[in-house]
Amino acid sequence: MRLLAVAAVFGACASAHAVAPAGCWQMQKHGQQKQAEACFTQLTQSRDAYERAEGFWGLEDWQNANASFREATQAAGSPAQYKVRWGMLLHERFNNAEASDLFREALAKDPNQAGAYLGLATVQAQDYSGDANQSIAKALGIDPKLAAAHELAATIALDNDNRELAAAEADKALAIDSEATDAMAVHASLELLADKPADAWFAKIAAINPHNGEAYTRVGHHLELHYRFSDAAVYYRKATEVQPNLWAAHSLLGVELMRLGQEEEPLKQLELAYENGYRNPATVNSLRLLDSYKNFSTTRDATTIVRLDKKENDLLQPYMQAELRTILETYSKKYKMTLPAPVQLEVYPNHEDFAVRTMGMPGLGALGVTFGEVVAMDSPSGRKPGDFNWGATLWHEMSHVFIITATNQRVPRWFTEGLAVHEEGQRSPEWSDRVTPDVLLAIRGKKLLPILKLDRGFVFQEYPQQVLVSYFQGGSICDFIAAKWGESKLLDMVHSYAAGKTTAQVIETDLGLAPEEFDKQFLATIDAKYGVEAAHFDEWRTKLKALAAAAQAKQTDAVLQQAPAVIALYPEYIGDANAYELLADAQHDKGDAKAEAAVLLQYEHQGGQQPLLLKRLAALQEAAGDKAEAAATLTRVLYIYPVKDVELHQHLGALLMAQKQYSGAIREYSAVVATNPLDKAGAQYNLATAYMAAGQRDKAQDTVLTALEAAPGYRPAQKLLLELQAH
Repeated sequence: MRLLAVAAVFGACASAHAVAPAGCWQMQKHGQQKQAEACFTQLTQSRDAYERAEGFWGLEDWQNANASFREATQAAGSPAQYKVRWGMLLHERFNNAEASDLFREALAKDPNQAGAYLGLATVQAQDYSGDANQSIAKALGIDPKLAAAHELAATIALDNDNRELAAAEADKALAIDSEATDAMAVHASLELLADKPADAWFAKIAAINPHNGEAYTRVGHHLELHYRFSDAAVYYRKATEVQPNLWAAHSLLGVELMRLGQEEEPLKQLELAYENGYRNPATVNSLRLLDSYKNFSTTRDATTIVRLDKKENDLLQPYMQAELRTILETYSKKYKMTLPAPVQLEVYPNHEDFAVRTMGMPGLGALGVTFGEVVAMDSPSGRKPGDFNWGATLWHEMSHVFIITATNQRVPRWFTEGLAVHEEGQRSPEWSDRVTPDVLLAIRGKKLLPILKLDRGFVFQEYPQQVLVSYFQGGSICDFIAAKWGESKLLDMVHSYAAGKTTAQVIETDLGLAPEEFDKQFLATIDAKYGVEAAHFDEWRTKLKALAAAAQAKQTDAVLQQAPAVIALYPEYIGDANAYELLADAQHDKGDAKAEAAVLLQYEHQGGQQPLLLKRLAALQEAAGDKAEAAATLTRVLYIYPVKDVELHQHLGALLMAQKQYSGAIREYSAVVATNPLDKAGAQYNLATAYMAAGQRDKAQDTVLTALEAAPGYRPAQKLLLELQAH
């Protein structure tokens, strides 16, 4: 996407040529396309490589522009600003890494190059990397009249939901440059986010350039980051109407329509962008993803659409569609609403395909992402075993579907994310968000944000892992509200947000507290719950290292002695080299199965989800004669890693059969069949026995016949068929 304001600032290099690049860019900014084209064409005929570069850039001849910039910057005495302009070209052509290198090279040449700092800030803001605001401050320190720097600061502030700062920075830009259209787009976005008309701002933009589609794409971007996905699509479409050759807008529209569950028009829009040379990663990868849909199976009913890779469909579809139906029933009752359309669930075994679905969405999509009634998430097979719980992820994302719908997309990020985290814990205490080391350090460092500023922790991080800390804080706030005021109070807050109230108004009217008092009470509960752990974090870390060293050295007695104290210092830690696993290993070495099972049960209840450890617990429970608990433990594994594990499904099926839980046994033996095992006849036979036990004789007969097709001489199947036919 061309950054016209930035280009106009950077294009003001002095030139002895009759046509100056700055003049050409100004013509383009004002929509004087024919004049601008003639101007740029004239520049391409210049003897000056820099001017030719600007001319080719204006004509969108990227290859010649790049070559001319390379020539222009070869001389040791070439101005630093040439590298800045070259960097902006590369940024525009999707090469932020080399663009950043050029900006830094420009600063090495001229430390007072404000444009280089602004270029760095532009890249940092787009990639959500680095401290863009710090780079902006350096640019303004050199050139206080750099309007484009204030425009970028306004954009970043609004992305971070700091609406007051966004308005102030936009006003600063307009005070310097009355034609700062990016600042006008920020103001238009602010009006729309407040559900007010923005016509006056669009009229001002049109007065400068009636064909400025980029302003509409900027508005669409801000709406998108505030969960207003359908509204974002409207403004991306307006951008294509106002400026049909703005290929970036066609790409953005295509991606947004994909997020809303469409396929035909997204393909049309993305192909249009691609064919006209706009081949950024989002366009290319989205087209590839659309093409990959031929490899997916789609299962529909009245309320759900489940799209799974054909290789995983038979295995995963029964689990995921059943869970989806349970979620719909639970949330419909809890939130007292019915969704207006079926929910579409997309599950990707290739994490890169899933990443395409979340492209450009900061703080979202680590495991799943929601757009309206469309939910996309990783398949368990796309992650390492134990990396995530697909069940918890689905409950989390489906909470978004209901809350975003209930509020007509008028909900702050902290609340919808916090409520979704809270709902995971409501589904199962073991799925509750655990306090990680990063969170403990943030608590110790008093880095939790006031509730009125919590949205700002989800986009531009002020410290590493702040997004994850903000998820935890949002969930803890909802836990706190439910505990103090009751679960129904959360629904009252949903209704208040739907009515257009701000967070300050919601806290005051629904909870009866000033936001500052709410923060005080909430932080007191956090301190009471985690303060001691946070204060002793360094001690815990030191002792855990010593414990791990003792375990590695096979000092079993030392592990048995030290591990309980390490666990007591930080019971929620279930990550790598956790004390539960080290202690269980030591107890196993001592042959103390009862103690080993007890500590693994603690691990399970703390939310531990390494399949090998949970299956180990199940084996101990079964050996102790508690087959019901063993089955329950293995059922937990199904929500973590049900793929590529024939033994899991086979053994769980047998346990459920023994307990006469025939529907569960049918599910598990069906899963065995879906894995295409070596012993196909045996798998079909087991399934047939489960059908027969459940009284489904027709299915039992069909299945046992399938077993005999695989192995005609398989005697158990022959015997079962005779038994079925005898009745």
